[in-house]
Amino acid sequence: MSTRFSGSEHYIATDDLMMAVNAAITLQRPLLVKGEPGTGKTMLAEEIAASLGRKLIVWPIKSTTKAQHGLYEYDAVSRLRDSQLGDAKVQDISNYIIKGQLWQAFEADTAPVLLIDEIDKADIEFPNDLLRELDQMEFFVHETQQFVRARQRPIIIITSNNEKELPDAFLRRCFFHYIRFPDHETMQAIIDVHYPGLQQQLIRQAMEVFFSIRELPGLKKKPTTSELLDWLKLLGSENISSEELASRHGNASLPPLAGALLKNEQDLSLFERLAQMTKLRRG
Repeated sequence: MSTRFSGSEHYIATDDLMMAVNAAITLQRPLLVKGEPGTGKTMLAEEIAASLGRKLIVWPIKSTTKAQHGLYEYDAVSRLRDSQLGDAKVQDISNYIIKGQLWQAFEADTAPVLLIDEIDKADIEFPNDLLRELDQMEFFVHETQQFVRARQRPIIIITSNNEKELPDAFLRRCFFHYIRFPDHETMQAIIDVHYPGLQQQLIRQAMEVFFSIRELPGLKKKPTTSELLDWLKLLGSENISSEELASRHGNASLPPLAGALLKNEQDLSLFERLAQMTKLRRG
């Protein structure tokens, strides 16, 4: 079974990104991937798993997630209820141990890809609470007095949107890669993968509008790759022509279906103010 990632037909990976993935696999360290939302961090883990023929286990992180949730949880409520009903299985406490994603990854017959998605959403202590598990590939289950050890080290992908800084001790244990926002050439390749039949003239004009919006000074939320793809899908379904896009862009007007790109009223107002200023200067 292959342990080298070389991209896929569904995911445009730069040479630097493929090198980072393979370096993390060689070093047997988690790959920490940062970048703007919508740059394909989560999809990267999916494509690595598909490309290498591995099972993908996803651990989505929320603000309330604790490290313990990824190891296991003890369902004391169910055990109490069963004891009141006289159920015989209460005698075996292991019946009430719920395996977390890390446990599932550790006991897999073939090393899976474990995605710890958006780790920066959790409490600042969350990464530190996983140091031993990521280092030693084992943890202790207090209720059953057993050690759970990984049969083989999983390929671990950790994503972050940079919402908060991660502890140095955690960073030392990772191989780091920052996914830079795609340039025009890479973006064209990404679009071609998703919409191979879309008119090239429309794509070029849409990209011109898209990148010009991203460059607006003071924009609160820049549109991302995923939002460009959504917008292109809408443009195609609504039969918006490249000529209409070019006309609106040339007149500094709000592009059609702008709600796919601009996601809050501040940015819409900013665009409209800048457009008005542009028209006044031209006048």
